[in-house]
Amino acid sequence: MQDSTRKPRKPELLSPAGSLEAFFAAMEKGADAVYAGLTEFSARAKARNFTLSRMERIIAYAHSLHRKVYVTLNTLVKEQELPRVVEVLAALSGMGADGVILQDMGVFRLMREHFPELPAHASTQMTIHNSLGVKQLETLGFSRVVLARELHLDEIRSIARNTTMDLECFIHGALCFSYSGQCYFSSFLGGHSGNRGRCAQPCRRLYRYRGKEGYYFSTNDFSSIDLLPELIDAGVTSFKIEGRMKSAEYVACVVGAYRMVLDAPAGRREEAV
Repeated sequence: MQDSTRKPRKPELLSPAGSLEAFFAAMEKGADAVYAGLTEFSARAKARNFTLSRMERIIAYAHSLHRKVYVTLNTLVKEQELPRVVEVLAALSGMGADGVILQDMGVFRLMREHFPELPAHASTQMTIHNSLGVKQLETLGFSRVVLARELHLDEIRSIARNTTMDLECFIHGALCFSYSGQCYFSSFLGGHSGNRGRCAQPCRRLYRYRGKEGYYFSTNDFSSIDLLPELIDAGVTSFKIEGRMKSAEYVACVVGAYRMVLDAPAGRREEAV
């Protein structure tokens, strides 16, 4: 594989915005961009999310501050829902969304054929975990890929060396017990599909095994604040904070902490941490 030269640059700090309050918290604390979902086709259906009219207003507000808004249309889409997807994409194009995060390749085809001005971002739900997967998306016309959360730093470096595509990495928040985009636990246990935005998070429950109770499937949240220099050197384009179900207070604290470290001079990042 050809080694693509990627010069390290200051990455984008990308915050969740699961509510209007969280959006304003992210803006106030210095997020470069937010990702937010609509009331339909969002993988976080239980978040408060946004109507199209409200999404238009937050995009306009973010643009007035020279920030960006990426909209999540990252569920799988049923055949009868495709006409509505076209309507939503047309609205997002008209309001100047900075990118659409998607999982369903049918949605991607609609975007390429009818709304090529909308940048397509491959969701972590697509389970992109190697350089060939990234190359395939690049060939198809995606502008950014959200890498699988379970990747090791060395794997991220290897992928970055072999593409010029924007790479987005989760740096803070919850982890899934399964591979990104491949968990059917909620579907099997209660009929609530994570790929339709309705994950009931059975992995967070208390279970009994051989007479002992424990949270056997519940992974700890992760923080990469100590790894920021290595991730910057690897060529990661965007640092993503998980948490569209989190409160505005949580968003403010986490975004503020990472903003402080990213803005610190290279020799003083350890002190900032």
